[in-house]
Amino acid sequence: MDCAGCAVAVRTALERVSGVKRAEVDFAAGLASVTGDAPFAAMSQAVEQAGYRATEIESFEDPELLRASVEARQAQSERAWRRRAITGLCIWVPMETLHWFGASTHAHAGWMPLAMLVGGTLSMVLVGAGFWSSAWSVLRKGRSNMDVLIALGATTAYLASVVTWIAQRSGSLEDHPLWFSESAALLAIISIGHWLEAKTTRRAGEAVRELLQLQPDEVERLGPGGEVNRVPMQDVRAGDLVQVRPGGRVPVDGSIESGSADLDESVISGESLPVTRRAGDPVAAGTLNLTGLIVVRVSAGGRITSLMRVALLVQRAQASRAPIQALADRVAGVFVPVVLVIAGLTLLGWGLAGDWSTGVLAATSVLIISCPCALGLATPMAVMAGAGEASLRGVLVKEAAALERAGRVRRVLFDKTGTLTRGAPAIERVVCPGDEGRALTLAAAAEAGSEHPIGRAIVALAKARGLSLPAAVDFEAIPGVGVRATVQGVRVEVVRDAQASCVVRADGVELARLHLQDGVRDEAASVIARLRAMGLEVGMLTGDAPAEAARVAGLVGVDEVRAGLMPADKARILREAGGRAAMVGDGVNDAGALAESALGIAMGSGVAIAGESAAVVLVGGRLTALPGLFQVGRETLACIRQNLVLAFLYNAVAIPAAAFALLGPHGPMVAAVAMAASDLSVLGNAARLRWRLARQRVRAARSPSPAA
Repeated sequence: MDCAGCAVAVRTALERVSGVKRAEVDFAAGLASVTGDAPFAAMSQAVEQAGYRATEIESFEDPELLRASVEARQAQSERAWRRRAITGLCIWVPMETLHWFGASTHAHAGWMPLAMLVGGTLSMVLVGAGFWSSAWSVLRKGRSNMDVLIALGATTAYLASVVTWIAQRSGSLEDHPLWFSESAALLAIISIGHWLEAKTTRRAGEAVRELLQLQPDEVERLGPGGEVNRVPMQDVRAGDLVQVRPGGRVPVDGSIESGSADLDESVISGESLPVTRRAGDPVAAGTLNLTGLIVVRVSAGGRITSLMRVALLVQRAQASRAPIQALADRVAGVFVPVVLVIAGLTLLGWGLAGDWSTGVLAATSVLIISCPCALGLATPMAVMAGAGEASLRGVLVKEAAALERAGRVRRVLFDKTGTLTRGAPAIERVVCPGDEGRALTLAAAAEAGSEHPIGRAIVALAKARGLSLPAAVDFEAIPGVGVRATVQGVRVEVVRDAQASCVVRADGVELARLHLQDGVRDEAASVIARLRAMGLEVGMLTGDAPAEAARVAGLVGVDEVRAGLMPADKARILREAGGRAAMVGDGVNDAGALAESALGIAMGSGVAIAGESAAVVLVGGRLTALPGLFQVGRETLACIRQNLVLAFLYNAVAIPAAAFALLGPHGPMVAAVAMAASDLSVLGNAARLRWRLARQRVRAARSPSPAA
């Protein structure tokens, strides 16, 4: 694909295939991601009918294989453009030198035009062949792309010069200029621009590449007798024991079997401070062992690691399409035909005015200066920078649309338990007019199958008191209400209560009221203060009693509090909040609200459904990563807007300037430089975003602030 119009054509062709629900085409990476059950053969045929070729990626679930495939294509493209650029320069520079030497010395030797003809012909064959091949592949399918404009522009200048040269040999058109040098110049300059563009595009995926490089290719596996063997990563299986020395990277996900060490987990969680891990503690692939020799028992074999999952999510986010790109895609889809019409009208207009020579020059300049590439690169290059940087801050953005929405958020609503609090409440007081032991036994037996923090707290208290828990049957968990189960023939209910955290009933008779208290996260208040400093409104939605909700809100600095809510109530509130509200939650109760919100943000330490319902995951449940998400979102959205403005403004100014022959006698050459500069301006702006975000991250890591 050579321009944004190519990506639009491929996406349109794929979406017309029966069985394809959605298709996204990343112009920068040359990657199409398709949702649906259409066979690859049908999709490949559709792409070929559109004038392109498709190759199936063997496994999208292996980001290393995916990245290698993408990089191989990008490297091939870079080599091709480098070859064309060097060849074009080697032809054009001598031609231009001869041209200016002849003009300055008035040495218009008879061989000079012939030398220009030879040079222009070599340029058309050796450099222009690539443009013509691409243009013909789409023209014969009834489509067009940017190479059509370049090929037509260069060929127009070349053929007009050939006709003029032949006429001059017969004694006519002696005052007309020859544009052999201009046609060679525009092919060389545009090739240089595409070469630089290909190099920049290759570097745009460095975030994924850096993640993948953190996982070693070989590991030290312990044998049955304790011997150490170095084996490839793909030979590691679940249950194996792997040794990690100080200074080495943990190669697998698992738990520490023996030893202890301080681990740098910033690659996974974004947390810059080392964390001490001991026997029994979980460890993740990619983390750095700073001190101590540890032995890790592998939980999943091969390259199925948390690091790989992070890389895969980043890869998918970078390859997805942000909604703001939709307008640019629609323009790109009709860009080339419109430019061809404008060029034709330009030639006709100047010709009817009696100046066909200027008409050819102006029409050629219109073809060359028009640039849909900048439109195609405007969003994906910024998204690649933003999504990659977010992953290094401990934030996983699942799609480009989520990153764009993060930049638009103006209101953040938090769940309480497990989000603003530690999610490990303890029973502070039991109000029981009867047998407290029996009430706790029944309640703990009913909650034994629950994953809710309150249930775990009840079970923990019962075990701490040495109570024996009978088996429960007919267990039923009701989100936002509580649990029901049958224990020793008694129907037990542990449900939410307005006066306490929960009430325990046996066959409808109240046995006890339990008052629980959950400690507030240390960083919660500072994070909320930072969000407010960014101009965001902050609120809290919780199913807990109003008194407990007010206590937590007062500690963290939240003014807007809505308590006693059912999961459906949370979802309704988020639905009514519109497209500028984000929900931060953890747990089954939050899944509906996360899905309904404009931007669902899940704590990575929460249950799986929360992560699946959310568009963004805070890895490791680090609340301190939240301000960074909105900062990255805002700056990425600003960069996208700037790129689109640059692209649209460039074409709006450049095309009329070329059509009215305002570029001077060397219009095609000026147009080639301008077209290459427009691409590089968009690429440079995305590179600036990446550098700026990286500098902010490094500065924040050095800050003593707990919210940094």
